[in-house]
Amino acid sequence: MKRREFSLSAAAVAAGAVTLPAWAQPREGKDYRKLAKPAPVEAPAGKVEVVEFFGYFCPHCNTFEPTLNAWAKTAPKDIVLHRVPVNFNAKTVPMQKLYYTLEGMGKLEPLHAQAFRYIHVERKPLQEDEQVFAWAKGQGLDLPKFKEMYNSFGVANQIRKATQLQQAYDVEGVPSMGVAGRYYVDGTMAGSMENVLRIVEQLAAQVGKG
Repeated sequence: MKRREFSLSAAAVAAGAVTLPAWAQPREGKDYRKLAKPAPVEAPAGKVEVVEFFGYFCPHCNTFEPTLNAWAKTAPKDIVLHRVPVNFNAKTVPMQKLYYTLEGMGKLEPLHAQAFRYIHVERKPLQEDEQVFAWAKGQGLDLPKFKEMYNSFGVANQIRKATQLQQAYDVEGVPSMGVAGRYYVDGTMAGSMENVLRIVEQLAAQVGKG
C-alpha cells in the first residue's frame, strides 16, 4: 500500500508509546499540519468535524480501529467523527465502494469490523468487485440489493467526494485524521496514533473556542 502507512515502530512499542505530556501544546508543522486551503466540512453548526482516513487493506488501520471506536464513545460531545475510505490505486476502489454500500444499506455495524477481519485475520482479498460480492453473500446480505447499491450513483458520488476530501487534506497515508477542514495529523508526525487522538482533541477544542 502506498503512499504511506503509519503506526508505532516495533522499537516504540517495546519501549512504550511516546506520549505528549498533558500540558504540551501540539506544534504546527511538527505534530500536525495546517492546510493551506480549507477542506470542505459537513458537520452542522456548533460541531467540529473530525475525519479518519482509512483503508480496509491497511493493517495499521485494522489495529487502530478498536482504539478509535473506544475514543469515539468518550470524545467531546461537539466532535462529529466521519470515516473516509481512501483511494490510492485501482485495487482500493472496490473497498471504498464496499464501505459506502454498507453505509447506504445500514449495515456498517457489525460488518465494518468483519471486512477488516476478512482481510487481516482470514487473509482474503477484497480488491475486485467479484471478491466483494462473494464476501457480501457470505455475510448473508441480499446480493441483488447489495449490487444495486454498490453500482449506484449515490455510492459513486460518495467516492467522488471522498477522493476530493483526501486530496484536499493531501493525505499521505493511513490511518490519519483531519480536523475541521483545517488540520491534518498522522502517526509519523504525532509519534503514535494515541497521540494523534490527543492532538485531534486539542485542535478540535481550539476550533470550538474560535
